[in-house]
Amino acid sequence: MDLSAPGLSRAGWPRVAVGKPDQRRFEMSKTYDVIVIGSGTAATTVAKRVSAAGRSVAVTDFRPYGGTCALRGCDPKKMLIGGTSASDHARRMQGKGVEGDVRIDWRELLEFKRGFTDPVPEKKEKSFSESGIATFHGRARFVGPNAVEVDGETLEAKHIVLATGSEAMKLGIPGEEHLIDNERFLEMESLPRRIVLVGGGYIAAEFSHIAARAGAEVTILQHGDRMLTGFDPDLVGWLMEKYEEIGVTLHTGTEVERVEKTGDAFRVTATGEGGSRTFDADLVVHAAGRKPDFAPLALEAAGVELHDGKLALNEYLQSTSNPAVYAAGDTAQMGPPLTPVSNHDGKVVAANLLEGNHSTPNYKGVPSVAFTLPLIARVGLDEAEAREQGLKFRMQCDRTPGWFSTRQQAESVSGYKVLVEDGSERILGAHLLGPHADEVINVFTLAVRHGLTADQLKDTMFAYPTGASDISSML
Repeated sequence: MDLSAPGLSRAGWPRVAVGKPDQRRFEMSKTYDVIVIGSGTAATTVAKRVSAAGRSVAVTDFRPYGGTCALRGCDPKKMLIGGTSASDHARRMQGKGVEGDVRIDWRELLEFKRGFTDPVPEKKEKSFSESGIATFHGRARFVGPNAVEVDGETLEAKHIVLATGSEAMKLGIPGEEHLIDNERFLEMESLPRRIVLVGGGYIAAEFSHIAARAGAEVTILQHGDRMLTGFDPDLVGWLMEKYEEIGVTLHTGTEVERVEKTGDAFRVTATGEGGSRTFDADLVVHAAGRKPDFAPLALEAAGVELHDGKLALNEYLQSTSNPAVYAAGDTAQMGPPLTPVSNHDGKVVAANLLEGNHSTPNYKGVPSVAFTLPLIARVGLDEAEAREQGLKFRMQCDRTPGWFSTRQQAESVSGYKVLVEDGSERILGAHLLGPHADEVINVFTLAVRHGLTADQLKDTMFAYPTGASDISSML
């Protein structure tokens, strides 16, 4: 076959002029330049960029279009936090000019959240179609190195991109089926009185604050010795004071052994330092981590290899065993499992698909925020990581309940830790706890990612009084 002949692409598929692809033609042939499995952040970035370059693209997802962040994670969670943070602020302001009881109406808060999430799938699919991207619904599984089957149809492409996100990992305990995941928590029509969260990461930290401030009795069972292990231990320790204040009970060093249904409730058996004990609950939430579920994809049919449960990828986010396959976002598991990373990975994969392998991901200075109340955030190295690398640095660290930005919010818990390299004065890492941490961390992210110095930050005039105007006092 002469692939240089008119009407044929280098892949051997029908060639399309630069601009909006002819979707009807692609749907008849069921052959594409690129097939993207998933419809979340990474998937959308790849599909839109490749399609805009005139390549034929198909997207498929077995769930409603939109992905985890928009439908089952970041955004709907933040919608609920909007209500709980408002009520918490009003409570903190009692006796400071604000009077009257403010409570959470869970059903109305849920409807507020749905006002955002419900339109997403239709808008997302319409956006794909308007970009000339063919859309399919169903679980994709490989049937060859360059082919997948979706709902009985076989789709072929020069390249296939895996952007399927992640799922709640299996716990391997009796009664595991009784736990609900983050998606079901965000769809609850009513809030149970007693909630047990199994795990101690983002989901447990954030959902416990939502539930407790909405009136539930919350217990966290964490197998490790502390929560939020990805954040600075000193700041996490300060944050724990807030958990006590709002009535969240935390058991660290506790391993859940089984979950039993007892009538309309549940009994959780766990073992800790004091031996075995039980916890009664009306709801048990899986908050023990997520990872990609590769089994339904039938990767073996495409010769896509795994290594230690992860896709074996090269530096270009391409499968080392099948060069037709790329991965991005949580599916790739190369960077932190965060939405900005998924978007970044999507750009990298799209560039490599369009121009050949040349782009590699850069995960330096990826910020992370847990939307607890108050907020906790980090970027760059923590103290232990900097010491392990043998770096010489000075560390500024303090609790700041007396700072204006904290007092203005009637907050009692806040603080920071900033690492500055000796000699170069580069910001190595920043760790924040308190009001405005989610926005101020972005300034430190700019510094870490682009090598700005402490002197450059101190020389910057930030609007006052704002969270960022505190930065010079942290350096």
